[in-house]
Amino acid sequence: MPKAYEVIEDDLRRPRTPMLRDNHRHQWEKDRARRPLATRAATGATEHETGLDVRDLVFHARYREVAAPPELADAFGVPEGTPLLERTYRTRCSTESAPFSLVTSYLVRATVAANPDLLDASNEPWPGGTQNQLHTVGIEVSRVEERVTARPPTPQQAGELDLPPGAPVILLRKTSYDITDRVVEISEVTLPGDRTELVFTTPLERW
Repeated sequence: MPKAYEVIEDDLRRPRTPMLRDNHRHQWEKDRARRPLATRAATGATEHETGLDVRDLVFHARYREVAAPPELADAFGVPEGTPLLERTYRTRCSTESAPFSLVTSYLVRATVAANPDLLDASNEPWPGGTQNQLHTVGIEVSRVEERVTARPPTPQQAGELDLPPGAPVILLRKTSYDITDRVVEISEVTLPGDRTELVFTTPLERW
């Protein structure tokens, strides 16, 4: 992956932390969803993909309740206006100013309200991530669908991700389904194109 660089005060540029996003991450997260708290708390998906330690990271989460717009209502199979829990995440290396990605995640509020801890952003970062959160209310994720596109960033995205001129953003929409094929979580992820590599490995059944 080409190295990305961050401008520092003396006008030199230093390497930025790259991220390698592999679709095996979902099985890795599922394998840990039922592990003891100490195991889940030791490392998360960001550390897994960057090679950093949890102590190297600065994490921020914001929760709010929103009414489902038509597109999300249709995806979740709920009426328009249904209360959703919108979760916004930003994680960065402690020595850098820009986050690794811009993440907005949606859950149907009624689906997760049985565990009040899932409605409180102060419980983030949650050991074990979303799959463990869903596990606490009896939901098992069966499959994850990811759709990827790319385009120039908006001015806000370019500023927040500290992108160099001409760098694109990678847009990833992740949809998680439970074992009944119900959509249980949707995430919209904006990744900096200058320092993100996506790897998709497809196991093939033997003849």
